[in-house]
Formats: sequence, C-alpha cells, structure tokens
Amino acid sequence: MTLNCGWTSAWGLFCSRTSKAPWSFPFLMMPDKSMTIIEKWKEELEGSGILVVIGGHDSPSPRGVGYSKNQAIAQSSGSYLCFLDSDDVMMPQRVRLQHAAAVRHPTSIIGCQVRREPPNSTERYTRWINQLAPDQLLTQVFTSNGPTVIMPTWFCSRAWFSHVGPFDEGGRGVPEDLLFFHEHLRKGGGLVRVDQSLLLYRYHPGAATHSVLETTIWTHRVRFLEEWALPHWATFTIWNAGRQGRRLYRSLTAGSRCKVVAFCDVDENKIKKGFYCYEDSQERPKPRVPVLHFRAAQPPFVICVKLQWSRSS
Repeated sequence: MTLNCGWTSAWGLFCSRTSKAPWSFPFLMMPDKSMTIIEKWKEELEGSGILVVIGGHDSPSPRGVGYSKNQAIAQSSGSYLCFLDSDDVMMPQRVRLQHAAAVRHPTSIIGCQVRREPPNSTERYTRWINQLAPDQLLTQVFTSNGPTVIMPTWFCSRAWFSHVGPFDEGGRGVPEDLLFFHEHLRKGGGLVRVDQSLLLYRYHPGAATHSVLETTIWTHRVRFLEEWALPHWATFTIWNAGRQGRRLYRSLTAGSRCKVVAFCDVDENKIKKGFYCYEDSQERPKPRVPVLHFRAAQPPFVICVKLQWSRSS
C-alpha cells in the first residue's frame, strides 16, 4: 500500500488502515521532516507488525506530489495500489471492497463514495462525487470538477498503473491526477465506483490541489476535449452564448473553431444580438458565429453550464 505521509495526521491514518483489518502490508513513508521523527514512527509501526520502507531525496526543494507517489509505488511490492492522502481517513472495509471490484475490473480505476469533513464543505462537489450514475463517470470527465473518480479514493492493479505510466513529476502547480486520469482514458481504462462511503475526505485550505491554477486545469480540459470528443464530429454547437461558452470558443484550436456552427442559449438578450464576433481573430473577415435559441440549434452540443447549481437541479 502506498502512502505519501504528512505528519499531522499520520497516526490517524495508521489506525484507519490497521484497525480490524485482516491483513498486513508495507507502510511507505516519504519523509519531509527530521529523521528523528521518522525513526520514532518506524519503531511504533514495526512494533505493530507493519513493515516500514523509508525513502527520500537530497534535492533542496520539494519534488512534488507526482514524484512522491511514483517513489512510493516504486518502493512497494504489492499487486494492487490503494491511494490515501495524509489528511484523509479510510474505513476498515475499504481495501476489501475495492480489491474485489478491481479483480472484476482489472483495467479500471476503482473509486468509492466519500464523507466530507467538515460536513458542510464543498456540498455541491461532494454530491457530484457520490451521486454520478455509472455512465456519467465517463460522460462528465470534461467538467471543471476534474476526475469523476477522485484521486484520494483511487484503487487499481499495479499492472494497470504500469501500463498507463507514472505520475507527472513537474512539481507544484501540475495537476498530476488529472493528467494520469486522461492518460488512463486514452489507453481504454474504465471507471468504477464502489457505492459505499469508504473515505473521510477532509478539506483544508493548504491542500496541494489549491496550488494548481484554474487556467492550467482549463487548458488541459480543452485539449482533452479536442483530442477525445471533437474529432468524431464534423460540426457542433456550443450551448452557452455567455462568458464560459465564448471562452471555450476562443480556447479552441483554429481547426476546432471551424467546426462551431452556432452558439445557443435561453437568454433572450443574448439571442437578440444574433451572433458572436471573435474580435481577437487574425482572420479577415473576423468570424461571426450565430447565436440561436436552444430549440433552433442542432446537436451535437458542447454544454458549458453549471451542474447542480441548486439542490433542486
């Protein structure tokens, strides 16, 4: 089992993965503080029958989340990988249930439902994580929420991880989970969620995910959309003539922009304008894309609207 361990919650992690669990496994630590603390933990863990492998590096600066995960995987030996962030706590039955799913789906990333801590943090996002239907795990991979099976819940075979490839080691600001997720899908991987709450998913403002810029995520999302979906369409309509729809249009490559036959919307004020002019274009004349009422628009659509904006939605 791989673990990139932060010291503030290491003991809670240890208890969450050993309490009532009918197996033992190596416990890998990537040190980020003094070796004195690490050696003390090693004594505690090995006294409980847990093999400890300690790894690190001599670089003067942090090597990033991707590097830590790759090192933990390289230094472990199990046939399956169960990922757990140092802030989170997993339920005793997590490994058993996700392992059973991974045996049935050997080329899939296996996730699970989560319980958020604090309970009222990121309510819409938590509902999205827990309530996606099985088919939506694939159809919603382009949303701003990121991977439909979230990284802290991942479980997969070592063989499949090796086939997909290591995490990106670019360091701070790199969305290594999203990049791996996209590569997993490119190689035909599946997505499965165990519909039980097997993880206490803690929110805190210092999480590494907050170091990734929204513009970076946006760029990767658009490129993946262009690679994975748009080549199958001769033309398409962007559903949203507002800010996000126009931003998507401007972010597309020239070849993809040529496929946009219209915007559509429900807002009469946008529809009355009749068209959107791409003022920054180097083309002459500048592209003018019709804005239609959604009932007059033709599929396929790329929909740029907020999901689960309210409880009723």
